[in-house]
Amino acid sequence: MPVAKGGAHAVRPAARQRRHGAPDEKSATGRLFRKLGLDEPMDFVLHFPLRYEDETRVVPVRAVRPGSSVQVEGEILSHEVSYRPRKQLKAVLSDGDAEITLRWLNFYPSQVKQVEPGMRVRALGEVRGGLWGCEMVHPRIRRSDAPLPEALTPVYPTTSGLSQPVLRQAVLHALAQADLSDPLPERVRERYGLMPFGDAVHQLHAPGPGDTGDGMESQTHPAWLRVKFDELLAQQLSMAEARALRQHQRAWPLIVAQDADTLPTRLLSSLPFALTAAQQRVVADICHDMARAHPMHRLLQGDVGSGKTVVAALAAVQAIAAGAQVALMAPTEILAEQHYLKLDSWLAPLGITTVLLNGRLGQKARRLAQAAIESGEAALVIGTQALIQDKVSFNRLGLVIVDEQHRFGVGQRLALGRKGEQPPDEGAMLPHQLMMSATPIPRTLAMTYFSDLDVSVIDELPPGRTPVKTKLIAEHRRGELAEYLADAVRAGRQAYWVCPLVEESEALDLQNAVDTHAGLQVLLPGLRIGLVHGRLPQAEKSAIMDAFRAGEMDILVSTTVIEVGVDVPNASTMVIEHAERFGLAQLHQLRGRVGRGSAASICVLLYQAPLSQVARQRLRAMFETEDGFEIARRDLELRGPGEFLGVRQSGVALLRFADLQADAELAEQARDAASYLRQACPEAARAHLQRWLRGREDYLRT
Repeated sequence: MPVAKGGAHAVRPAARQRRHGAPDEKSATGRLFRKLGLDEPMDFVLHFPLRYEDETRVVPVRAVRPGSSVQVEGEILSHEVSYRPRKQLKAVLSDGDAEITLRWLNFYPSQVKQVEPGMRVRALGEVRGGLWGCEMVHPRIRRSDAPLPEALTPVYPTTSGLSQPVLRQAVLHALAQADLSDPLPERVRERYGLMPFGDAVHQLHAPGPGDTGDGMESQTHPAWLRVKFDELLAQQLSMAEARALRQHQRAWPLIVAQDADTLPTRLLSSLPFALTAAQQRVVADICHDMARAHPMHRLLQGDVGSGKTVVAALAAVQAIAAGAQVALMAPTEILAEQHYLKLDSWLAPLGITTVLLNGRLGQKARRLAQAAIESGEAALVIGTQALIQDKVSFNRLGLVIVDEQHRFGVGQRLALGRKGEQPPDEGAMLPHQLMMSATPIPRTLAMTYFSDLDVSVIDELPPGRTPVKTKLIAEHRRGELAEYLADAVRAGRQAYWVCPLVEESEALDLQNAVDTHAGLQVLLPGLRIGLVHGRLPQAEKSAIMDAFRAGEMDILVSTTVIEVGVDVPNASTMVIEHAERFGLAQLHQLRGRVGRGSAASICVLLYQAPLSQVARQRLRAMFETEDGFEIARRDLELRGPGEFLGVRQSGVALLRFADLQADAELAEQARDAASYLRQACPEAARAHLQRWLRGREDYLRT
């Protein structure tokens, strides 16, 4: 397909392309291209503009408005180089009706010559409001007698040392070289109203005279819709392929006979509570998966306090009863210790040996733990990233449980899974994997990024969970809050007070944990007030947490180290200092630390005015709902997918072009199209994957 005619960026003749084509790989420019991930022609084809400059028209100076990017034309009335408050070049341009200031803070002598008084020029740039009227900072200057381009000019993502003209020429060279045939059958294009791939990429790189800036900038032009659809389709195809490949991997079937004397049955009968219907359903899903001869890859999600730990315990007991070892990896030592204390109390009466492996173990204790793991004596091993160290060797690892999975990278999860490969070759038996998350994943995000996993949801809270009232209190009412805490302690309750920083920061004027601890000791004399934060030695942190659990402290001042895993039923008040500085998911996690007992519980969001719009929306969401899925939906709107994904996709970029909120309908269509292509047109599916990922989808198969 020929490139759209017209414009300064139209494709040059073939001979000219050969002279000014892609640079040699060893050249300086070639290295800059590789820095951007641009190696093959298709890399350049899929390197789309960030925005477009409209050099096709001249705007009267009187009509320009701050914030707009425009081109003006007129005569230079004056120019000067000044040195206060810093060196700068300033010129005044007039079109005969109004004037605008042009300013450069970094400039060359050649630029001074471009704006000699009396010269007629065009200036292209973003308009800002200045003290003396509108101005352009670092505008691009052109002679006024040059013909106006007929189309928009693309502006590409680049790196230092790589100019836009060089990038444009390289992209056009790639368009002439790359295979732009359309792998999607015409039936699929017609069903979803998609323009041909070749037409779309040419239009994005070289807009035609009729293409306006609005559709191109807002990415609603049909060419952009095709690109975003293709990106989402490639992701869905890759996820589907990853799921299919897992069906051919091998794992030990972890099957336990159904009778009254099995470990799972004995654990259930020993628990002081009954499972909810949601927990029973999820346990059945997991047990069914672990009984198969290929590895389970299941994501267990449930709101704060929904009872994921007991589900993990039952999965672990089934694996242990079938003769396998279990590894549970947690992101923090506090959470790992919390899991150890709870699970050991449940499993030790059943004769199951549980080992905790973390950074605070002494050398002798570590050697004993590693020996127990290697011999198989330790059936359940709980720890942090210490589990993936080279010296840790399992005897027969059959199940891997990763808590707060979004806090771990792909490499860390892979490393733990590989501990269970036996024998370590292509036909190895792989452990089953259960990932857990207390942050419910919004549907669009789950469909896009987690479609390669089976997902179980605990959508029901256990009976006895006390609803938590959320109150918004301005910082100046701190004294009233202290009185409330004193009353709660006199009634036999405990409280958390969470701060965002440990020590004073010059960058942020926030009340820190150390000062808060000291201030509360003055405000509440006679109360037992502890302090815990991430910079304390692990042994001291553990001792403080143990004292708080035992009721030996009334108030625990803390940073966010207590965000997950801490379970103290007697704690009924959560105060979050400078709540406006926390993310919505983090606020919800912290609120979930209370309401675990029978007493009425409250979460106080202590904020400092004035609030930004985003902070106001976060606090309003916390006040209006306790529903974790609704919180997650609003958080996705405010923060994007990164908060939920964490580093799960490390090595694989998030969506470059599609937006999960704006393009939810496209994501649905891409999922349907992926299913159709895999069944009816597998060659088209492979061709599409090769174009978009070219082997980079491996990290999705973890």
